[in-house]
Amino acid sequence: MRKLIFDIETCSVPFESLSDSQREYLMKYTEKENDPVKKEAMRDETIRYTSLYPFTAKCIAIGMYDVLKEKSFVYYESEKQEEWNSENTNVLYKGLTEKEMLESFWRIAKYVDQFVTFNGRNFDVPFLMMRSAILKVKPSKNLMAYRYGDEHIDLLEQFTFYNTTRKFNLDFYCHAFGVESPKSKDISGMEVKTLYEAGKIKDIAVYCSKDIYATFQLYKIWEEYLAYR
Repeated sequence: MRKLIFDIETCSVPFESLSDSQREYLMKYTEKENDPVKKEAMRDETIRYTSLYPFTAKCIAIGMYDVLKEKSFVYYESEKQEEWNSENTNVLYKGLTEKEMLESFWRIAKYVDQFVTFNGRNFDVPFLMMRSAILKVKPSKNLMAYRYGDEHIDLLEQFTFYNTTRKFNLDFYCHAFGVESPKSKDISGMEVKTLYEAGKIKDIAVYCSKDIYATFQLYKIWEEYLAYR
């Protein structure tokens, strides 16, 4: 059985590049606030959250870990195609356009039997599928299909018993299970936009590779102690 761990990194497009009606829609609650300080804070928060929506953001990195081959592959946004390996790791990095990243991901997905994510059903998968549709790329599989099957294992759903208990972030679960957290390297998802705007897309790609490996470590714990079939 071919198993693939994957994770994505996203970044919002410039807010000014959205249409007038889109900006108006996103700011409709902000405009009702009379307090100028609160209004500015609400505006900043609204813009910050646009990184989470496939209609106001783009995919800037896709990380994949092939469980069988024990190798990682990370695609990252780049206008020129380039490849490089990280020192002392089995990680191959490849620069592509967003559309090329999506096309490559779905081409690989066609031959995968089981996908593993952390919060993938709530974020990564719908983001990938909608961005693919926007860029006229046909997904090779519907990873939002059967929630309780074995094709897509969302570890956040598994660790909360399908949202029965409280959710925690990846870093929290890593510390709880004794797994090295990708956040321990002085970077977290909150810094992605700042790094992207600073032109440090390769740093984002490396961070993404650490995310997928941490997810793989958590998956091994789930598979050994919590998976019942």
